[in-house]
Amino acid sequence: MAKDVKPRVRVPKSAKAGEVILIKTLISHPMESGQRKDSKGEVIPRSIINRFTAEMNGVMIVDMKLEPAISTNPYFEFEARIDAGGDMIFTWYDDDGSVYTDKQPVAVA
Repeated sequence: MAKDVKPRVRVPKSAKAGEVILIKTLISHPMESGQRKDSKGEVIPRSIINRFTAEMNGVMIVDMKLEPAISTNPYFEFEARIDAGGDMIFTWYDDDGSVYTDKQPVAVA
């Protein structure tokens, strides 16, 4: 498991029905590609977030497959149309099997 992994998500607290909102996510993660060497000349094992998903009320909004070329602390920004209030669930999947999640409520005004 990568150390000090912390997901951060910014979602508006409320939206009008049918409104498109901007969602911003960032996760603190080293994203080691498995190609670098440490000071002893040994290969640093690959450790990347290999998938990111976002869903609301059981509907998938975003499903991304990530590759080693993604930078440290991956940041994603995307839009979603909100038809009904509920919880948005964000999930990051790590190579080592770790899963990091965050849940943000969105109310329809």
